[in-house]
Amino acid sequence: MWVVEDAISQAASDALTERWRSGVPTYVSPITAWEVGLLASRGRFKSPHPPLKWFERVLDLPNVRLAELPPRVLLESSLLPGLPPRDPADRIIAATAREFGYTVMTRGSALIDYAKLGYLSALAC
Repeated sequence: MWVVEDAISQAASDALTERWRSGVPTYVSPITAWEVGLLASRGRFKSPHPPLKWFERVLDLPNVRLAELPPRVLLESSLLPGLPPRDPADRIIAATAREFGYTVMTRGSALIDYAKLGYLSALAC
């Protein structure tokens, strides 16, 4: 959410800029669209844009792609090692990152803590 609104940390901004300059795509999980919809339905989505427009703006950013969400990722989200996040969306994001070697950019402490245990790469934004 914060990328579209220009409200991310300097480290996250630098990482995105470096990827953009190097031509390496940045991937967004389809689960992010679902999470944004849930936030909006609860009145907790803080953006001047409606949820669909917000998500479309994310996908319109330079070098941004929609991550794959094959059945194996969904299955693996149920079988993550260690003590994974309890939230199903976080589990799917973690499984996606592990499957494709992505670094998760998040403000979610559960994913950051899971990364600190060595199960995935994450960058706090």
